[in-house]
Formats: sequence, C-alpha cells, structure tokens
Amino acid sequence: MIVSSTTDFREAARRKLPRFLFDYIDGGAYAERTLGRNVSDLADIALRQRVLKDVSAGDPSTTLFGVKQALPVALAPVGLTGMYARRGECQAARAAAKKGVPFCLSTVSVCDVDEVSKASSAPIWFQLYVLRDRAFMRDLLIRAREAGATALVFTVDMPVPGARYRDAHSGMSGPNAAARRIAQAMFKPAWAWDVGVMGRPHTLGNVAPVLGENSGLEDFMGWLGANFDPSIQWKDLEWIRDLWKGPLIIKGVLDPEDAKAAADIGADGVVVSNHGGRQLDGVLSSARALPAIADAVGDRLTVLADSGVRSGLDVVRMLALGAKGVLLGRAAVYALAARGEAGVTQLLDLIEKEMRVAMALTGVRDVASIDRSILAELKS
Repeated sequence: MIVSSTTDFREAARRKLPRFLFDYIDGGAYAERTLGRNVSDLADIALRQRVLKDVSAGDPSTTLFGVKQALPVALAPVGLTGMYARRGECQAARAAAKKGVPFCLSTVSVCDVDEVSKASSAPIWFQLYVLRDRAFMRDLLIRAREAGATALVFTVDMPVPGARYRDAHSGMSGPNAAARRIAQAMFKPAWAWDVGVMGRPHTLGNVAPVLGENSGLEDFMGWLGANFDPSIQWKDLEWIRDLWKGPLIIKGVLDPEDAKAAADIGADGVVVSNHGGRQLDGVLSSARALPAIADAVGDRLTVLADSGVRSGLDVVRMLALGAKGVLLGRAAVYALAARGEAGVTQLLDLIEKEMRVAMALTGVRDVASIDRSILAELKS
C-alpha cells in the first residue's frame, strides 16, 4: 500500500500484526475517551496563517538538554517494541540516530539496554518505571549509565496498570491468552517468520536478570501488576536524582502542582503526558494540560509533551502550546511495524517535511519562534 502519512502507517501495521499486538499499541484505558481526545483536541488547535514573511531559511532543529538535534522530537519509550519488528528497539534506535533525534528505551523492552546501545550510532535515553525492588532499579540505572545512556526518563503515571479492556479481548491477557496469540500469529505468516521466529529471544531483556526463565511475553502483564509500586512519593525520588547525574525527566505529569514538585526535586524536564490515554480515562488530553504546565514551570525546566501527536503539524501545535520538544510513541511503532527501520526513517522524514510546511505558513523561521503568537486561539 502507498504510505504518505502516519494514518497510512497505522493501517499498514494493522494488516501486518497479529491482533493482540495491534490492539496493545492501538488501544487505551476503559472506554478510550482520553485516547480519542488526545488526537481530537490537538487537531482542533487553530493556527494563524501568515504570508510574505521570508521563511526561505526555515530551520526545524533545536537543542534539548544541551544537545543539538535535527528535530524537536524524540522516539518515546514503548514497551515490547521488539515484538513489532525483528529486534525492533535496535531498528528504531538506528533510525533515530541517523535522523539526529533521541531514542528512548523502555524498561520493558525486548532488547536490553546493552544491545540497543551497541546497535545505535548515537547515545540513547533510558526510561525507568516505579518498581517495588529499589535494588533492581538501582542496578538498572547503573547498567543504563554504563551502556552510555545520556538522559533518564522516569515514568510516574503508572503506579498500577490501567484497565485496558482491549487486551483481554485480543489475547494480550485474559483466558487462554497464549493459545489465542499463537492462533493469531498463524494468520500473519510474514510477522510470524520475521519476528516470531527470527526475532527471538522474546524476553523482557532489561528485567531478565531478575525474572530469569520467567521473563517472556506470557509473563509480561502479570509482571507489570506485581512489580509497580503504588506507595512511592516525591521524596522517594531523591535517591534517583542523587544517583543519576545526567538529565532527569519526569514523565506522566498533567497537573501544574506536580510539575512544580518535579522542579523542586531537581528534575531537568517533565513530559506532559497521560500515557497515551492508556492509564486513567477521563483525564485531560495532553494538549489541554500543556499550557498551564508550561506557564508554571517553563522557566525552571524543559517541558516536553506526548500523546496524540500524529504529524509534523501536531508537533508544531505542541510547541506553540508551550512544549520545547515532543515524544513520538504510537506513530513511531506503527511505522516500525509496517516497514521496520525504513518505516521509522520515513516517518521522521514526514515529520520534518510537515513541520517545515507548518512553520513556513505560520511565518516562523526556527523552533525558538514557535509560541502562542502563531495560534488563532490561546494567545499569550
């Protein structure tokens, strides 16, 4: 099929993947209202079109945490990315490095941090969850640092897994899940061979040292529920700040008071995020939450955003609302599932092209000039 947008990548991924994997990346929590609003609220942001502004030298590059990068985007941490293409985290990291943007590896990845770091020609970011086993968290941080990870993304909006109804219906979880997944894979022979056979081992690479033989896909959902820690508080993050000397980014912030708390503990950045609508349905979309958070802490730390971003135009909208950078989650995994490393490269090229068009037609030459002045609404 012809792929000219992230919507096309989504359809290509749907055709290629077993249902349990497609629904896992495509779905959200409960009735998926927040999932939908992430996209629709962002799409409703109106831009001011300006003309005759000499935008011939438009530049979409930026600097995040002291590092110059080609675009104000990063590939977000997504669990099980290695199930969407053969050794998928490595493929995505290579594409990101070639494009000059960061790749962030999830704690619950298939490929571990050492494998991904060796596959990439550029340093990666590493994402860590709130886990009960603090010693294991410490060991993971040390492994990530020794592997050359330059920034830590600490996800705080998952003290417990969200209620994701699609997963029970699709076979990711629920009765006879393993048998249902095998049956689905049989009807997707290209994926079954490329990933199911040639992409082994299918383990949670970063947590395999703890789980040992019980670190496969069949243990994934149970491991999440058993190991996330709902008791953690802001004061508990102080040891992470003390141990991790690079940029510390707190991911999963929707309230200005929480953003201020992140700044108070010495975080370098926050990600305004509702986990892609996968945790608590009914909360604000990231686009609606972003302006107040940018106003509250934008002068104290770097504000990033994710959830609902499907195009370069959406990236510009998020920047106009107050973000300094944007994380791409679903869009990147759709592209990876559809065409592997080449698909992620194509997606990033599309993002750049669409950004350049949006910048030119709103009369801005560089990323630093993208602010609320280019919005037809929400002007500062």
